[in-house]
Amino acid sequence: MKDRRRQSRVFRKDVKVQRATKIVATIGPASSDLETLTRMIHAGVDVVRLNFSHGKAQDHIDRAAMVRQVAASCGREIAIMADLQGPKIRIGKFENGKIQLQNGARFILDAACEIGNEQQVGLDYKELPRDLKVGDVLLLNDGMIVLVVDKVIGSQIHTTVRIGGELSNNKGINRLGGGLTAAALTAKDMEDIKTAMSFQADYIAVSFPKSATDMMMARQLANIAGEEYRHKPQMIAKIERAEAIPVLQEILDASDGIMVARGDLAVEVGNAAVPALQKRMIRMARTSNKLAITATQMMESMIVNAIPTRAEVSDVANAVLDGTDAVMTSAETASGKYPVETVETMSAICIEAENSEDFKLDADFLNVTFTRIDQSIAYGALFTAYHLRVKAIVALTESGSTALWMSRHNIDIPIIALTPSLTTRRKTALYRNVHTMELAQSPDRAAVLKAAQDLLLAKGVVQKGDMIVVTWGEPMGQVGGTNALNIMTVGEH
Repeated sequence: MKDRRRQSRVFRKDVKVQRATKIVATIGPASSDLETLTRMIHAGVDVVRLNFSHGKAQDHIDRAAMVRQVAASCGREIAIMADLQGPKIRIGKFENGKIQLQNGARFILDAACEIGNEQQVGLDYKELPRDLKVGDVLLLNDGMIVLVVDKVIGSQIHTTVRIGGELSNNKGINRLGGGLTAAALTAKDMEDIKTAMSFQADYIAVSFPKSATDMMMARQLANIAGEEYRHKPQMIAKIERAEAIPVLQEILDASDGIMVARGDLAVEVGNAAVPALQKRMIRMARTSNKLAITATQMMESMIVNAIPTRAEVSDVANAVLDGTDAVMTSAETASGKYPVETVETMSAICIEAENSEDFKLDADFLNVTFTRIDQSIAYGALFTAYHLRVKAIVALTESGSTALWMSRHNIDIPIIALTPSLTTRRKTALYRNVHTMELAQSPDRAAVLKAAQDLLLAKGVVQKGDMIVVTWGEPMGQVGGTNALNIMTVGEH
């Protein structure tokens, strides 16, 4: 295996494709100007996240337009992810903006309260009192404040402060162990889906889904809103609730991918449970031919510091080794001091982690049952490329499905998806180890294969004499499943 890793490092140095793991970057006030966003894309951003928890509809429309403009100027297709706010349960506001809670103090959460003070505060989720019982533990401000429910009287939740501290306006509330009844899609989310479809967001991230039904409803709403644009986005389920864990497979089946959203999830299930859950979720996503994004506080210290902590470096590297498709930034690039440096650092960590991997592709196929011709071709291309040590795996594709199946297995050979479809070029920006280029297709197979080789040569992905594996669908030029595989030497037509 040492020899294979050494070959991987040499291989990665002499081609233009260098990183398999993708980077999702949230943009906000710190990164919403042309110069900064251009630098971030050059540094390695593959997907831009628009956080609908902040800003107005027009803000997101304007930022989406800027992303498309900058991506075009950089010669890249960057996917846009619209991240819905969901039923974020928050406290109201205080008359002085914040208070200091002391351990052992009594404190009331009151759905009827307008302005809070040292004794009580309001709630934006008016049904919260109905969801609680005596002894429940509430975690505020990402678990920094802990309250124990003593009694519930009408609109009031009477609590004792177990862990106090500073509490300011609009902080979030979770119940330890989950179980809050708030619906995954709010009226605001439904309007935000329409906004996201107006600029054809490639991905919709749904916050706090508890079931497959939540994801199916979100997809239906997105498809309806996107109908006038002839656009159907990919759906990402953000796994943030304890209730989602037992039904994770059902949620996966109803989604195109999941986000390991470690913030709210950690508050509900406990910090100690999250690392193992992360590995399990990524593994389940890959096995189900779905995408996985690892998110929350990955480079948190870089909000204010130019370099990350060693723990953060290890966190990003471990997500890569777990097999995540993408790692994600939040405040680091949205409002931090070093958005470009964060992306550069994250990219470097990903590359080092990938170069350290042992690749044992054969083991992935031991118990696989092939049920479709196109899936069999995808796996056959991987197996052939792995053992012949080819320079690239090339998928001539319309939908990107063949490239997705290939990307579910770790291999130190880049997968190049060549497609005429703009939608496919954008959505595959999130697929691990898949790099997409535009290529027109026609019934003339020889002409298309020559054009594919010429494009790869021009982009510096291959050189004359290199061996590649190519897959496509016959008859070429028609939309249909991949059913052909060829091993060819570049330059020999």
